[in-house]
Amino acid sequence: MKTALAVCATAAALALATPSSAYAAHGVLIIDGAAHHSPSGCYPLGDFVPPVVSNHTDSVIAVWSDYDCAGQVEWVIVPGETYHPNGNRSIFVP
Repeated sequence: MKTALAVCATAAALALATPSSAYAAHGVLIIDGAAHHSPSGCYPLGDFVPPVVSNHTDSVIAVWSDYDCAGQVEWVIVPGETYHPNGNRSIFVP
């Protein structure tokens, strides 16, 4: 129940966020070993190898069901969490 509420709250926040926001997350997002400093926006996930995402930022990251952060939010990665998306295609850092 707590996770479902967090997913809904994050989806609502992301829907209201403007894509041209000057805000970037502080910290490092690691996707499959590649570090992204002060990340923002949409990032694709790999097609052939199960991805690993480590959130070392101050932002909650949304895991989307489709490419280009389309479809629906299926999970959120809180700061300090490492997640292994299964079948998801992209992540969004507000």
